[in-house]
Amino acid sequence: MEIWEMLGLSWVSNMFPHMDFQGQRLAEQLFQYTILLFGVVGFVWGYICEQFSQTVYILGAGFLLACLLVLPPWGMYRRHNLDWQRSLSSAKLGQKKNK
Repeated sequence: MEIWEMLGLSWVSNMFPHMDFQGQRLAEQLFQYTILLFGVVGFVWGYICEQFSQTVYILGAGFLLACLLVLPPWGMYRRHNLDWQRSLSSAKLGQKKNK
């Protein structure tokens, strides 16, 4: 029995955890832009309020939002699947080693 079934989260094992290369690039860009945006907004708001804690809170909220957007394997990260090369049969593989 898997740990997910013991915790009552059997739907987790049905998720597709993979991400294609373009999805990885999109996830990285989303993460960087979200952190950058919330960092700039947090800095400006903290400067206006003269409270560094406001900057940290806003940046923390941006980090949590970025994690929510990037960490789960959403479908938008799996749009460009790779066509893998077919595997060689063992007979063909043995012939190539003998040459």
